[in-house]
Amino acid sequence: MGGRVAPDGLDALAQAELVRTGQVTPAELLDDTIDRIGKTNPAINAVVTTMYDEARATLAAPLPEGPFTGVPFLLKDGGGVAYAGVPMTSASRFLAGYVPDRDGELTRRYKAAGLVVCGKTNLPEFGLQPTTEPELFGPTRNPWDPDLSAGGSSGGAAAAVAARMVTMANASDSGGSIRVPASCCGVFGMKPTRLRIASARRRAGVSMRIAVLSEHAITLSVRDCAALLDATAGPLPGDPFVAPPPPRPYLEETRTDPGRLRIVFTREPLLGAPLHPDAVAAVEDAARLCESLGHHVEEGTPRLDSDLARPFTTVSAGGLAWDIAHLERVTGKKARPEDFEAATWAMIEQGRSGSTSLSAYMDALAELQTLCDDLAAFQAPYDLWLTPATAAPAPPLGAFATGGLALMGAFLQFTTLINITGQPAVSIPLYWNAAGIPLGAHFVAPYGDEGMLFRLAAQLEAARPWAARAPHQAERFS
Repeated sequence: MGGRVAPDGLDALAQAELVRTGQVTPAELLDDTIDRIGKTNPAINAVVTTMYDEARATLAAPLPEGPFTGVPFLLKDGGGVAYAGVPMTSASRFLAGYVPDRDGELTRRYKAAGLVVCGKTNLPEFGLQPTTEPELFGPTRNPWDPDLSAGGSSGGAAAAVAARMVTMANASDSGGSIRVPASCCGVFGMKPTRLRIASARRRAGVSMRIAVLSEHAITLSVRDCAALLDATAGPLPGDPFVAPPPPRPYLEETRTDPGRLRIVFTREPLLGAPLHPDAVAAVEDAARLCESLGHHVEEGTPRLDSDLARPFTTVSAGGLAWDIAHLERVTGKKARPEDFEAATWAMIEQGRSGSTSLSAYMDALAELQTLCDDLAAFQAPYDLWLTPATAAPAPPLGAFATGGLALMGAFLQFTTLINITGQPAVSIPLYWNAAGIPLGAHFVAPYGDEGMLFRLAAQLEAARPWAARAPHQAERFS
């Protein structure tokens, strides 16, 4: 293949078409991907576990007929996508030596779609940071500037796609963890509606996971994101609720005119912390582009009567403590401070403490529901809400270690709110600042309406294609 797959503009669906028509074999695609990872990953550190033997074993048996048959794919090294026989660490020393004995539900769905898993990507310990700098694996570097963060928690996935190691990779989002790294790395990232894809993590941290977690992927193209969601969406028996079924396949939505949408955009902070001028410029640029395409665009900012950081932290800490208790039973290991990063252990202790009593936990959930009510009232007159994906461009590596929770909360102020409401949202790579660093445009749809996001995103992709714009780490493959 000679490294021509992604720079030629071929997304995952196009690669699958080459396989289907006999122009390339799955083995050639895999060899091409292994070559890319080998040449590019040492500078980026996006892939932390290679699974080349497993991938070749997959190719030795007949592949299922699916939309992505033969296409190489990366999993996030976290709990939602266990792969039987392959270590899973969640970037934590605590899980050293842990090897799942069965595939997770989402992994099974990926395999049924024909994907060939060939590695696992980096993440912060247990996905708790908006930057991917775990002590266990070291930092993932931003392909646009190696001194900058790739975002988190799916930073390894976003960096791998941005650097064209693969054209899509598994990701998950509990506070912005798909959309933030997509914004930092200049790729496309969707957080689907809550439980659009059934979560295999229901056994641990149930309330936290139902409240905030969404599984999906980071992709180069809009249509890949849509087709992958078609292939993986759906509930499991016993799910506490299910997302509203779509009226038609999401891939079909990418071919459908969005019509004239009513879009409200926000360029004021939600939490009082000022937005970086580049974040304001990114949202203004997206608003102008939408208006030029015939959409009605006006400015507005929701007024939220409840705090966001405190109840979200309470729920997150309680959920993490529950997760760790579950993992203690699974692994037979006792959690000790030396097995975790300091910030992670502090959060575990908070979740175990009296400050996260059942009463406090339920009060926090009620406060979060008030935020849902406030935002629903604000969005009711509109089809979509447009905000910055992040409050600033990708920060230098190490910034969150020194800036603490205040910097983290300000950076995530728009994305975290949408995990609480459960709505679908996307980060679309439309804007690069004067230094050549991307900032995503963050569009939020009503609950259950990924279709509207796909229709608009496909229109924006056609108006301002981003796939041909690659960081210098990908140039060697052009």
